[in-house]
This record gives sequence, C-alpha cells and structure tokens, in this order.
Amino acid sequence: MAAVSERSFIEICGFERETLPKFRDIQVNLGLTALPGGVKYPDSAGGFNYEESGKLLSVTSNRFIHWSTSGDTLQLVEQSLDTNLLNSAVRLKFLHCSLLPGGVHIQETLNTVVILILTNQTAHRLVLPHPASMYRSELVVELQMQSIFTDIGKLNLRDPAHSHILPALPGQLTNLGASAAWLSSEGDAHFALASGTGGILVVKLPPYDVQGSVVVLELKQSSVMQRLTGWMPTAIRGDHNPSDLPISLAVRQLENDTFIFALCQDHKLRMWSYKDQLCLMVADMLEYMPVSRDVRLLPGQGHKLRLSFSSSTGLCLAVYLSVPKRGQFCVLQLVSTESNRYSLDHISSLFTTQETLVDFALTSTEVWGLWLDNDNQTVVKYINFEHNVAGQWNQVFVQPPPEEEVNIGVDQDPRETYLEVLFSPVRFTAAAIMKALQRSIDMSWESLKKEVTVAVENELQSSVTEYEFSQEEYKQLQVEFWSKFYACCLQYQESLSVPLALHINPATSMVCLLKKGFVSFLLPCLPVDHLYLSSDENLSSEDETPVTEDPDLGRDVLQLVQCLRLVNVSVLGDMAYVMEKALEHLQSPERAAEQVLESLLANDSDSVIEDIQNKLQDIRNPIGAMSQPLSVRMSLSQLYSSSVAVTVLCQAVCQVAMTRELLCRDLLILQQLYLRVGDNVFLGGGSQLLQLQQDLIPRTSHLLCSYYLLKWAGQCLASPVPLDTLDANLQHLSVLELSDSPALTPNKSVLSPQTVVELFYQNVARKVIISQIHSQQSALLSQPALNWPQMVSTVLILLSQQLWPSNPGFLFPECLMGNCQYTQLQEYIRLIAPWCQVNVGSCRFVLGQCYLATGEGHKALQCFQEAAAEVEKEEFLLRLTGSEAEEAGTSPRLQYYNKAALRTRIFKHHLDLGHNSQAYEALTQNPDPSRQLDCLRQLVVVLCERSQLQDLVQFPYVNLHDEVVNIIESRARAVDLMAHNYYELLYAFHINRHNYRKAGTVMFEYGMRLGREVRTRQGLQKQVNCYLAAMNCLRLIRPDYAWIVQPVSGRVYERPGTSPKRNYDGESAAAPVNRQIEILELKDLEKEYILARNRLILAQHDPSSAGNTGSASAGEMVTLLVQAGLFDAALSLCKTFRLPLTPVFEGLTFKCIQLQYGGEASQNEAWNWLAANQLATVITTKETSATDEAWHLLASYLERHPSQNAQHHRCVINMLLSHGVPLPDWLVNSYKVVDTAALLRLYLSYDLLEPAVDLVLEYVDALLGKGHQYFGIERPLSATAPLVWLPYTSVDQLMQALNENQSNANNASLNSKLQDKLEEYHRLVEQATHHRLMGQ
Repeated sequence: MAAVSERSFIEICGFERETLPKFRDIQVNLGLTALPGGVKYPDSAGGFNYEESGKLLSVTSNRFIHWSTSGDTLQLVEQSLDTNLLNSAVRLKFLHCSLLPGGVHIQETLNTVVILILTNQTAHRLVLPHPASMYRSELVVELQMQSIFTDIGKLNLRDPAHSHILPALPGQLTNLGASAAWLSSEGDAHFALASGTGGILVVKLPPYDVQGSVVVLELKQSSVMQRLTGWMPTAIRGDHNPSDLPISLAVRQLENDTFIFALCQDHKLRMWSYKDQLCLMVADMLEYMPVSRDVRLLPGQGHKLRLSFSSSTGLCLAVYLSVPKRGQFCVLQLVSTESNRYSLDHISSLFTTQETLVDFALTSTEVWGLWLDNDNQTVVKYINFEHNVAGQWNQVFVQPPPEEEVNIGVDQDPRETYLEVLFSPVRFTAAAIMKALQRSIDMSWESLKKEVTVAVENELQSSVTEYEFSQEEYKQLQVEFWSKFYACCLQYQESLSVPLALHINPATSMVCLLKKGFVSFLLPCLPVDHLYLSSDENLSSEDETPVTEDPDLGRDVLQLVQCLRLVNVSVLGDMAYVMEKALEHLQSPERAAEQVLESLLANDSDSVIEDIQNKLQDIRNPIGAMSQPLSVRMSLSQLYSSSVAVTVLCQAVCQVAMTRELLCRDLLILQQLYLRVGDNVFLGGGSQLLQLQQDLIPRTSHLLCSYYLLKWAGQCLASPVPLDTLDANLQHLSVLELSDSPALTPNKSVLSPQTVVELFYQNVARKVIISQIHSQQSALLSQPALNWPQMVSTVLILLSQQLWPSNPGFLFPECLMGNCQYTQLQEYIRLIAPWCQVNVGSCRFVLGQCYLATGEGHKALQCFQEAAAEVEKEEFLLRLTGSEAEEAGTSPRLQYYNKAALRTRIFKHHLDLGHNSQAYEALTQNPDPSRQLDCLRQLVVVLCERSQLQDLVQFPYVNLHDEVVNIIESRARAVDLMAHNYYELLYAFHINRHNYRKAGTVMFEYGMRLGREVRTRQGLQKQVNCYLAAMNCLRLIRPDYAWIVQPVSGRVYERPGTSPKRNYDGESAAAPVNRQIEILELKDLEKEYILARNRLILAQHDPSSAGNTGSASAGEMVTLLVQAGLFDAALSLCKTFRLPLTPVFEGLTFKCIQLQYGGEASQNEAWNWLAANQLATVITTKETSATDEAWHLLASYLERHPSQNAQHHRCVINMLLSHGVPLPDWLVNSYKVVDTAALLRLYLSYDLLEPAVDLVLEYVDALLGKGHQYFGIERPLSATAPLVWLPYTSVDQLMQALNENQSNANNASLNSKLQDKLEEYHRLVEQATHHRLMGQ
C-alpha cells in the first residue's frame, strides 16, 4: 500500500445537500465609481492552512480556509474535518471594484487571523479572532464550534483601519493583475501590485491598533525606492520598457528582510529587498529551457511563480514557463553567499504537453499541476522533482462528469430513473439542480425532489394537445422532457465544476481541488483501482505492478488489465444495464456475464474480442494474474467527524465500490470468454479451466455482488426518524440487552439527508476505527503531524472492512436496526441473502425485528426460529444470548429460548394483539425482575395510549404496586399535561384501592403543575376540578387524618437511570437542599381552590388574562378582579384571605366615576361587568342606565359590608372628592348617620366650604331637635337628655377659612349664618346646662 500512496490519487467530491449555501452577504461601499474601460479579471481561488492544522487535538486540527473571487465578489469559507463550524461562510461584495486574481492573502498571528484583500481600486485588511483565542481549552470535544467569521458583520469595513483607497496607478493595472500581500512582524500590512509601467507598487498600512499614515512606495528598474508623500505622478513618471512588466509576484520573509520575487514578461525573475530598497538578483529563466531562441521574442503572458520553504531545503522556487504546445516547470533553490549576494541553483526541469495551466503548487518534494485539456476537461498530475529521473508524472483520477444520457430500461419508469440519477449523492450538487429549476429559496432535499417532479410534469402536460396516448407514446414524451431537464442540470454542473485552484496543506499532505461551486478532496488510489483506472499511455509505461513483487506475474497482470479495459470500452449502456439489473434482482451474475459476452460476440464489428483473445494468449499464467485483483479485498478525539469529512470519506467508499464493481464485471465477462475459447489460450490445459470454473468465477461473482452492495449502501438515503421513535426503539431493544451496544448509538448527525453509510460512520464506525488505529497503528497518531494520505487510506480500509458483508462483525446491520432504518435493512438482507453465508442467523434475527416493527408478527416468529439454528456460530447471536445471570453450563441455544426472553416475547405479542389480561399474566410470570419491570412499563404506556384505563386500574399488581405507581408518576411528570392523563389515571388507581390521601395528593400536585405550566382557560378549569377532587378526597378521611404533604414547587423528579446533572464547567452539580416539609389541611386546600376558581372566573370574563394569573397571589388577584369589574368575586376572595375591602370599594367608585362622565360606548361596555355581579333588584317604572346600576351596586356593598368607623364610606367619598365628583345624596345621608365629624373634615380637606357650612347648620339643628334622626342622634339637646357635642376643632377651621376670604360675598354670608347658628346653639346649651344644674 505504500507504493500506491505515491503512485496516484482519486478525486472525491463532497457534494453538499443543502439547497442553498448558508452565506452571509456583506456589502463594502467606499463611495467609488467603476473605472472607465475596466479590466475584467478571471475568477480565482485559494486557501490557507493553520500552522497547527496537522496537530492532533489542536483546536485548528484539520481546519482550513478557502476562498474564491468572481468580479466584485469574494466568498470565504472556513472548513474543518473534525468538527462542524457555525457561521463559517461569508460573501463580501466590493461595489464598483474588481478583485485581482489571487488577490486574497491570509496570515495568522498568536491571537488573530488577518485577511488581506486587493481590488483594482482598494486594499482591505480584516482582523478576526484566532480559533485558539476563541477556544482556550486544550481538548476540544464539541460537535459544533463557532467559525472565525461569526462576528465579521460587526466590523466597520469603511473604517480606515480596514480599508484604503489605492491612488491612481501609473499606466493602470494590467489584465494579469499580479499582486502579493504580507504582514510584517511589527503588524504592518503590505500590498504589492504590478503597474502598467513595469514598476511594483507597495502600499503599507500601519498596524491595526496603531494610529499612523499610509505609505506608498514604488520599486523601479533603476533600483531606487522612492518614498512618496501623498501621490505625485510626476515624481515617478518615466519611460520604461513594458517587457519588464511583472506578471507573477511572490513574497517571502526571511530573517529580518522581506524578499519580493517578480516573474516578468521578459522571462526574467527579479528579486527585490524591501529592507535595503534594492534589486538583489535578476535571473533569465530561458537559460533553463532547452530550445529558447524563438521563445525569447514572445512575451511570457502565461508564466507563473510559486514558493516553498522548509527547514531542510530552505527557500525553493518553481517557475512555470508557458510556451505554445508545451510547458516547463523549473524548480530552483535560492542560495546566498557571505557577501549578501544571491543566486539560484537548478534542481529540476519538468516538462508537460498540456496546454492550459490553471494553477500549480509547490511543496518541499513535489510539483502539483492543474490543467484544462482541449475538451475543457480537468487534468491533475503531480511529480516528485527530486527522485523522478524519468520525468513521469503521476496520475490523479478526477471524478468524471455525470453520464450525458440516462439509459431507460424497458421495465423502468423514466421519472423514477431520472430522479434516482439526479438525486444520487455522488453525481449532482444541489446548487446545479436549483439553478436548473430556477429556484433560489431554501428547501429540504425531499421538497426539492418534489419541486423537480412537479416542474417537469407540468411542462409535459402543458405541451400535450391530445387527450389519448398509448403507454409507449407517453413514456417517450416523459423521456423527452426529463432528458431536457437533465441536460440543463448537466450544463450547470459543468459550470460549477470548473477548476480554479489547487490547495495543499504541507503539514498533512492533504490536497484539495477548489472549483467554482464546491471543493473536492484527493485521496490515495488503491492498487487495483490504480491499474484499472490508468490510461493506456500510463499503463504501458508501468515499470512495476503494485499488487505483486513477481516481475513475470506483474507483466501478466498488466496484460490482463489491458484486456479488462477493452472489455470496459465494449460494454455499452444496454449491456451495463443488464448486469446492473441482474445484481439488483438477485439473478446469477455468471449467467448475466455470459449473456453480455454473447451480445459482444454478435456485435463485434471492430474485432475487439479478437484483440482481447490475442492479448490473452500473451498471458502466461492467467490463473495467477486473475487471482491478484481478487486477493485485494477492501479491507479519541473528534478526528474526521465533521459533516464535510463524513461526506468525503463515505463518498470515497462508494466511489471505490463503483470502480471495483466495474472491474469485477469486466473480469467476469473476460472469464466467460476464457471458458468459451478454452484450450486456445490456456497453456496448462483442463486443470486450469477447471480451477477457473470452480474457483475464480465464483469468487469474482461473489466480489461483484459485494461491491454492488457497498455501492448501494453508499447511495441509499437514510429515512428521517423522530427522536421519540428512536427512544422507543432503544427501549424495545433493551429487552434483548442490546441497548448498550456501540451500534445502537442514537443518530446525532447534522447531515440531512444522509446515506446509510454516513449514518453508520458518524454514529458507530468512526469511534471503532479510531479505537483500532489507537490500538493497532498508533504510529499514525504519534507522528508530528497527521498525514492525510496515510490516515485517510487507513480509515477507508477499516470502514470498508466494517461494511464488508462477509465480515464476522455485525455492526452495520445492527446500526440500521438501532436507528429504525427498517426498509433499508430489509433491502440489505434481500441483496446478500442468496450468496453471503456469513451471519445468516443474525440477518434472520434483525429481519425478524423489522417485521415486528412493521406489525408482521407471524413473519417475525419464523425469522426468530430460523435464527436459532445459528446461535452457537455467530458473534452477534452469542452476544444476544450471553447473560451473567444464566448458569455457565447452559447452552447458547437454550439461552436463546430462555424463559425470561420467551415470556417477554409472549407478553409483547399479546400486548400487540390487544390481549391485555394474557399480557399481564405473561408479565407476572417473567422470572427476570429487570425484564418484568420493562414489560410493566410498556404495559402502562400502551394501555394509556389505547385509552384502556379500566383494565390498567383493575389489574391486582401483586408485589408490583409500588413499581406501577412509580412508573405512572414518572410518566405523569415527564409528559405534556394537556396531551396525556397520567395524573387522572393515578388518581383513579388510588381511589380504586381506597387510598384517598394518596389520591388527594396526586390531584393537588396535578393542580399545582397546571397552574405553573398550562396558562390557559382550559388549564384553569382543570386546576379547579383538581382542587375540588383533592378536597373531596380529604373529606372522605377522618378529620384527624385529613391532611397531605405539599409537593415542592418547581421540583425536578429524577427518573431511574438518568445521568447526573452537571454545571456549566462540567462538574457534578450539588444535590438540592432538602426543604422543610409543609403539611396542608382541608382549609388550606379550600383557600387554594377559591383562588383557582377566581382565576378561572377572571379568565372566563377576559380570556387574555389566563396567561398572567397562574402565579398571582390573593392580593394580586383582587387587583385583577377589580380591574375587570368582577367585584363580587373580589369581595369573596378578600373575605376568604382576610384582606381589606378598601381596594374593592375604590375600584367600584372609580368605575362609577367613569360611567358618570363617559359616553355611550362606556355605558354599553359596563353592562358586561355589571352582569357578572349580583345586582340589587329594584322595581322601577323607568329604564335603568348602567350608571344607575353601578351606583346601586356601590350602595348595596356599603350596606352589606359595614366597617369600623365607616372606613368604606370614607374611602368612597375620598375617591369621589379627589376626582371632583359631587357626592350623591344617599351617600352623604348614610355617612351623616355614622360619622358627621369625619364628613366635615373631608369637606374641609377639599375646600368645600359651602357644603361644610350647610352640614354644620344641619347638624346644629339636629342637636337642637330638628331632624336629629338623620344624624343618628337618639335625643336632641335638653336638660334631661344625654350629653351632646359639636366638633369644635373642625368648626373653628371652617370659620377660620371663611374669615380669610371675607372679600367673597358668599363667604361673608356663610360666615354670618354660621355665627348666628352657633350663638343660638351656645345660648340653648347654656339654658340646658342651667336647667340641669338647677334640677340636681
């Protein structure tokens, strides 16, 4: 395998399945206008690797940034192979500017990542946080992390620290737009670009966080660097030969200097010292070209320059010299002398015949090239420039475009066939399909498929003019319209597949191909695949075969591969379809291969079969040659766990399986040809024919079926399954003691949709593979840097071994079973059943599980019985039957039929059939306590879902009473209160057993939770009913025992088996402190009931208030009821909780004031809340208004709810007077009876002098015997009557107020009346006093 890693690579395209990439769009507008006659630059791309990207457990492990430019738009994407990055894609649009090709340069510092961007008018510097500063932890285990682009929207890109407008350039920029940028050790940002006059312009921006001026410099041919203040074109204008125009720039910082390398149009390489302001070296590149006479006269428009630095070789340069009809790479090493002079040592010259070089990359040992050939197809090659004497380039097998035509079989539906091809995970990107559909909205994968179907079918229907078609005509129409849409998808896919650049990570040796619409990864090609995929030219030049060390056998293998390639070219679409359908329908591959061979022989117009026969005669040992391809079978941290890595690795498995399937197909056809020609090509005679027929052909057929299975798995999409279904499935599997198997990990993938192989890798296989690498190949992980080719080859081989159908391990089918992929699992078993003799019993067992899930119990029973015969032979079934509780001497087959499992099965089938009594009986007879408890839990849940609560309550549950209560309690506390009735079930359970206190406790807890969690009118109604039920339960108990323990508010009820709770730092959280137990008696429940009933009354009157009253106290509820006009309810609540009635009277008084001065609308609205209160029945002949009824209600309340010292009257009068409302006579009269002095004080408080004088006059008259009954005076003033009194203080205050306003005639009159009345009163008091003294 080491040889093949250095021989060839294969391209794997990690197609996304998101219908729209999650790009955030940001506009950069510096107020510029587009340059007249602006140059249109080609699209470009590039990448950046973090320094610690090859370090295991680093936060930047396997993490990189790639970018692409198109016109004025720059797309930046950060990707990781180890974890999923959030907010990782951003699209910057620079208005009225054009990005220079390759004008994006990224560098990292200790705490930041700096992105330097060059357009034709501006220079930009983006400073973003480094991942290491965002995540300080040494060990990163998050499945998702924030990208460095998360907060890029917060940057002010118009700020001078981020953006700078370039000065008017001399001669303008060239079409090539050569540029470079770097960050100095002091933090200065430098931008170098070529101007049309042949100079190199350097713009230096000060450090990001330092104030400073921008410096513009120009490197000139005269070797003088001029400092420019502002920009003075006259200072630098001169006549320069345009032949020295830089067409490719590169920068390298060495020691304390920065060297700028410029490859110019005159084929010369110039090296400038930025520190010394000198051109240190000029080297003619044509000196390294064998024939350069004609080339010197041509401008070097297509030359390119790349640098590479390593500690062992120093700085190396690679120059690509673009010459018509050929190209040449020169690899040079920079050498310095003691006198600070520099020269170049020639290391290697590499030649290529490819025409159009798109990009190339230089590493410390290799040159990688990316070309477009004459057919506009992508070509990638690489070569080791140190040890490749022959100059042979190694191949990269790029992923071919989808087939131009889709073969439709006679029995196939065109729509289904085209949809299968379009939505295959390895053919088209979602973006291509969206563009063909002309949609730009985000939608799911399934929705996109439906949209495509509807669009094509609608177009078909709109073009039909006839109403009747034959089936064949309609099928032809379908093919026509679907092929049009397919051709459109092909065009967009081709556009998105245009290559822009190569991206290589020197630390990990990972190579990526950056294309216009996606990124592809290069993976090492396995030996057999390398031979089969190699072109005829490369195959003929193979000097050694990577599958064998025997040279003679190697030549035979190469000859055999050439024959296989001829067979491959001859097998056209119809013949390939025959083989494919034979495998799908479980027909004999040998018979299908024989049928294809007969077709080839019948149509061999080009004598291909004759050529194959001639080549076969040159193979000396055909049996040995054919055995070589058949013998090579596909054999901690968050490493390779991101969605990108999952897609790439799993598509690689699928890609290899597709290649191997074709190889085995062609080999099987070739073997059938061997049988037909017989002794003409076999030197060994009949024994070799017999070995071919009895050994090699069956092995080839077996491998063909195996690779077809892997290809199917790599393209088969997994079904989305709800989490509750997955949890229920794991509970069912726990009966089999399989729920702790690594293959039954719940699916936590973020890919949607995902193939079943991706599902398996992400949830099961990745952990197993990493564990195997740790234990068996720890050297891979102990290297200084992770090596991508070695690591990915190892992961692919181990993943393929886990998927291989004849692998004794059974993790893949077990994973499908655990993740409820029943349809896919049944298809998997159908495909392997005829030919795979490994894990036969295990397959029958999981198939039985599938039948159980789909309700086919009779089929499941048959499968379980068939699996019993294989119990002692297979690892999965042995693990299934193993149990510590079983006796050591018990055979596995008896354990398979053990009593506990049998009773569990009987219970489940009875329960599925609705035989509740029999299911309960089987449950009670189960000898395994844990399985018995599982069955009991399942019985409770199923009967509740079926609403068969009568059976559930009436079962006796001997020795299981507490377990049933715990199960129902845990379910009640874990599910939605309004969707399930577990509390009511538990209440009925306790009532049926006359445990009234428990029943009351259950209903009170139910009511408490309803109040907290269900803030609706329906929830309040249920809460009231719950409290009524709880009160009734306590009334059925003797008073001494009529109490319950109050459930703790907000308590978290721990269920058995739950993981311990942890705090933010990941440490175990402290256990909650036990609170003091609170006992609730019947009177406490009655209070809670009344409070809940008032909440319900308020919600019935005002539905919008239901969500606000759930936690309101009694005092708060009084306020809410008063605001709603529910005064009867408010008074009742105040009486219950012994709250003052003042808020009620104040609220009702305010309502009366509003009605008194409100309009008709307020009158109509008032009837709503008046109707909710018990109004006084008054017989009247006229129609009563709402205002009158409100006053009547207030009067009735004052009468029905007397208070000490008439506090209620006082608050009502105070409210009226504060709002300037005249007091009603009935209110004044009623208050005069109770407390005249208080009324007088209220008048004085509000400066009501005239009413106060009238009150004093009336009161004095009452004391003197005139109307004394209206003031509550039993007997007026006389010598024999009890003593009377007058509120002199208030009267004095009144007189004082009148005296102070004598200028007012009315006040003077009132004062006079009051003085006269008081003199009369004093005179009569003196008389009465004299008479009383005389009578003593």
